[in-house]
Amino acid sequence: MEYRQLGKSGFKVPELCFGAGTFGTKGEFFEAWGKTSEDEAKRIIDICMDAGLNFFDTADIYSNGGSETALGKAIKHHKRKDVLISTKSTFRFGDGPNDVGSSRYHLIQSVQRSLKRLGTDYIDVYHLHGFDATTPVEETLNTLDKMVREGMIRYIACSNFSGWHLMKSLSVSERYGWSKYVGHQVYYSLVGRDYEWELMPLAVDQGVGALVWSPLGWGRLTGRIRRETGIPKDSRLNTKVVVDIGPQVPEEYLYKVVDALDEVAEETGKTVAQIALNWLLRRPTVSTLIIGARNEEQLKANLGAVGWKLTPEQIAKLDEASKVPLGYPYWHQAQFAERNPFPV
Repeated sequence: MEYRQLGKSGFKVPELCFGAGTFGTKGEFFEAWGKTSEDEAKRIIDICMDAGLNFFDTADIYSNGGSETALGKAIKHHKRKDVLISTKSTFRFGDGPNDVGSSRYHLIQSVQRSLKRLGTDYIDVYHLHGFDATTPVEETLNTLDKMVREGMIRYIACSNFSGWHLMKSLSVSERYGWSKYVGHQVYYSLVGRDYEWELMPLAVDQGVGALVWSPLGWGRLTGRIRRETGIPKDSRLNTKVVVDIGPQVPEEYLYKVVDALDEVAEETGKTVAQIALNWLLRRPTVSTLIIGARNEEQLKANLGAVGWKLTPEQIAKLDEASKVPLGYPYWHQAQFAERNPFPV
């Protein structure tokens, strides 16, 4: 397992991170992603640790706190210094008017509750799950900086920010000498390359590492979907709440990418999922991929995405198959690549 810098920080994370969204599952959305028992969770954690994957991602809203609680129990038999924990807040967690957002009130409350559920006294990487446009950026970043100084949080990151959200935040942190976002948890996959347009160039320029969520395209690149057979009956993509809340992918475009993945799979002897993950690991700014698994078999298969590299020719084939027309102003900027080069 390769370890990579998280952005410009001195902090190293494994190239794969385990997403604990299937732990402690409650509610239709999280149940659709799979249910993991307490014993299974412990076993999955042990397999990850044996493979050098010691980074685990969760969030307060996952199963209404159940994921954090289950993760805390599953890692309890390991030394805390050997485990890296990432969690998040900002989204609504409670019925009160202050139980949402990135205000000082909500962030302090959220961190304290996450620490209790996880059974730890510090969090390695703490994310804002989304941008709160109703709270001053200064209030949010000052609060996070104080929690870093107090030792509750080691590093801060964000998730699902627009380019201007992230740049404004970095500018405010620099102005006051506060802790900066060193990571950005983003959606990026072979069937979702929008990250490359604005956020990747920003990340290159500002030194922000990408922690990629749903690297298999919201379950579309697992190798189970084929042009001839369509979506399997037992796929979570048949669950309306899962499809509606996730990225939308045109059917023909998906099959075009899958066809290219199948060709590379035949050349390499690797699975479709392993190739899709390995392609991402070759991209600029990517610090880690957050993988999930319903069981040990899926986990071990995903772990096979590391320790080898696609050839430049294979990467070019996948690039071409997954290419989409750029939106404005990116298609215009692409015409002047001599002075405004894209990172990929």
